[in-house]
Amino acid sequence: MRGPTLAALMLIAAATSGVAQQEQKPNVVFILADNMGYGDLGSYGGGELRGAPTPRLDQLAREGLRLTQFLVEPACSPSRAALMTGQYSIRNGLSLIILPGTPSTLPAKAFTMGQLFKDAGYETAIFGKWHLGVDPQSLPTAHGFDEFYGIPPDISWDSATYVSTMELTHSIPVPPAELLAKGPQIVEATAGGPLRTVKPFTPAVRAEIDNELTDKSIDFMRRQKKAGKPFFLYLPFSMGHVPNLPSAEFKGKSRIGNYGDKLMEGDHHVGQILDTLKELGIEDNTVVVFASDNGPYGETAREFGNEGTPDMGNAGPYRGELGEVTEGAIRTAAIIRWPGKVKPDTTSYAMFSIMDFLPTFAHIVGGSLPTDRPIDGIDQYDVLLGESPMGHRESLLSFIGGDLVAARWKQWRIYFTDVHPTGIGPQRQPGLFSASAPLAGYPLVYNVEMDPHEDLVVGGLFGWAGEPAFKVVEEYLASVKKYPNPPAPNITVFRARD
Repeated sequence: MRGPTLAALMLIAAATSGVAQQEQKPNVVFILADNMGYGDLGSYGGGELRGAPTPRLDQLAREGLRLTQFLVEPACSPSRAALMTGQYSIRNGLSLIILPGTPSTLPAKAFTMGQLFKDAGYETAIFGKWHLGVDPQSLPTAHGFDEFYGIPPDISWDSATYVSTMELTHSIPVPPAELLAKGPQIVEATAGGPLRTVKPFTPAVRAEIDNELTDKSIDFMRRQKKAGKPFFLYLPFSMGHVPNLPSAEFKGKSRIGNYGDKLMEGDHHVGQILDTLKELGIEDNTVVVFASDNGPYGETAREFGNEGTPDMGNAGPYRGELGEVTEGAIRTAAIIRWPGKVKPDTTSYAMFSIMDFLPTFAHIVGGSLPTDRPIDGIDQYDVLLGESPMGHRESLLSFIGGDLVAARWKQWRIYFTDVHPTGIGPQRQPGLFSASAPLAGYPLVYNVEMDPHEDLVVGGLFGWAGEPAFKVVEEYLASVKKYPNPPAPNITVFRARD
């Protein structure tokens, strides 16, 4: 009996190789900026025009897909909860920024993006800001991540100033050394393990932290490449968040002060990640996402500026800032590169929520999502491939605490609560400290295509535009009846806990 011919062996080898390539799962790198405005990057009309060039992120946009209607939640913890769970943040009791001393924390039963990738056979890591709670059941290493290094998981980048402001005000009467030891700490953890303290999180550490996070990210990618394992790297670094203290290398690089310096520094770090992927020979099999969690800080954080420069981003043509539900607060930048799948130098006007990444990644890696809860994210895989110009999302709801305050339906923005700045002059407070009042009778309706800055209420001209939004609200309320939300966070009204 004759054996297989050389030609047959070659066909078998080719077929086997094709199957292996088909089964090879792509790596995923998700880089999340913090409170960066729609108009900050060069590819979104900023960059050089803002006095802070962003050449590497502009390169990423040329090599991938730029979303022009990427929508998030009104603040840091809510957006990060929505990203990780694919659900509105209120469904996990996280519709306000987490503050230490409050009960807000990610529930143990939450299903996260970390778990999705871990279940699909990926090595997983997060380096940076989690901001979803410090309780053991809330840590990233309790939700699918193998490695975590970063700032305290229940507070943000500005916590680096806590010790100095405590000393300034003499509010906590302990010696400075003891205060430093008890203040915010850089921490680390591995899967299933407790947090370990690394060092105090001081302004000096804050200035250099993104260098550390990028170095750890590069080391993680190198280790997984050597081990031959697919990986999910989540890099939520500090670019854009007050106080924007640039590293020594980037201090004074921009023409607009610390904020611009940090934009340029973040752009450099993105370039380092891209260069490492190329060096390792895995850029063609890696999905890279760069996005921001929110629109910019604005007047609320102007005091963090240096030499008279405001520490605030640019919302482009849109109105609002972090903490509001205005278009400029919840529409920001997002870029996706996936060589061979995502067409280079393209844009999409599809409405794309930060929640949509979870089901879209599940499609890409063949992962499963839980069926015992509502998933508000939508699979937008064919948007990435350029096969669906307008995508599969027509609406989005916006919550602040326990209140449903606004909705988007197509190009219409409908407000059920009037959110507006309080005070005047130096004490004018938009964003997080806005006044909020229920509307007596009718919602405010804007068309953000006719009027991007939301200056003209058009409910009287287009009265029918509210009806589809009301239907979306009713569908959400029906889902809550079937799957009740936990108590919504509230930091102004207190009740005894059960």
